[in-house]
Amino acid sequence: LQCYEGLDANAALYEWNYPRQMLELRLEEARGQSKEEIGSNIFGPEFLLDRPLLKAIQHDGEAPPVLLIDEVDRSDEEFEAFLLEVLSDFQITIPEIGTVSAKQVPFVVLTSNRTRELHDALKRRCLYLWIDYPTFDKEMDIVASRVPDAQDELSRQVCGFMQLMRTRDFYKKPGVAETIDWALALMTMGATELDPGTVDATLGCILKYKEDIEKIQEDGVPQVIDKARMLRERMARQTEAAS
Repeated sequence: LQCYEGLDANAALYEWNYPRQMLELRLEEARGQSKEEIGSNIFGPEFLLDRPLLKAIQHDGEAPPVLLIDEVDRSDEEFEAFLLEVLSDFQITIPEIGTVSAKQVPFVVLTSNRTRELHDALKRRCLYLWIDYPTFDKEMDIVASRVPDAQDELSRQVCGFMQLMRTRDFYKKPGVAETIDWALALMTMGATELDPGTVDATLGCILKYKEDIEKIQEDGVPQVIDKARMLRERMARQTEAAS
C-alpha cells in the first residue's frame, strides 16, 4: 500500500466495480428479469475490487502474507487512525457482504520518512527499526545488483563520492536511489571514471536543491573528488585491517 496525502479507506480496502455493476444491470434488464430481481446480486464478491488491505486480510495461502505500508507518514492523520483500527483487529466489515476476518495475521511492515510524527498509539504496536545509510561495501553490493553493467572502478568512485556527500550539511542528503540513478546516468554518458566536468554536469542526479549544488561548486569539484578518493582509500584500509 503506497500512502499519499488524501488516501482514504476505499483506496486502501476495497471499491465496487461500478462499470461492471452497470453492465450487469443492463444485462438483467435485457433478459427481462423482474424489478425485484434486477440489481439483487450486484454487491457480491465478484463485483468487489480488493485493495492491498483487503487482499492481505483475505489471503488464504499456507504462509502468512507480508503487507508493506509504504511511507505511512505521508497519509493524513484520519487515515492513520483508520489504519490503527484495521491493524488492531485484522478484520473489516463490508456492509453488503459482512465481516471479513484474517485467516492468518499478516506480517506488516510500515515505513516512514519522518515527514510528520506518527501517533504514539501506532508506534506502540510496532517494533522500531532505524535503517541508516549503507556502508561503502554495502552500497557497492547494491550498485552491483541494480547496475550490473557498471565497471567496478566507476562503482567504487561513485560510492566513495556518495559516502562523502552524506557527511556534508545538505538540505537533503542523497540516498541510495540517487546513487543508482547517478551510476545509470554515468553509464549512459559512457563515463568510466569521475572527472570534474562529468561530476559538475551530473550533480543534479544526486543533489536536489540549488543551494546544495552551489556548496559543492564553491568548494571546487576537483577538490571534492580528491576528498572522496582519500575517504575511499581510508575506508579500504579500515576494511583490510578489520579482516
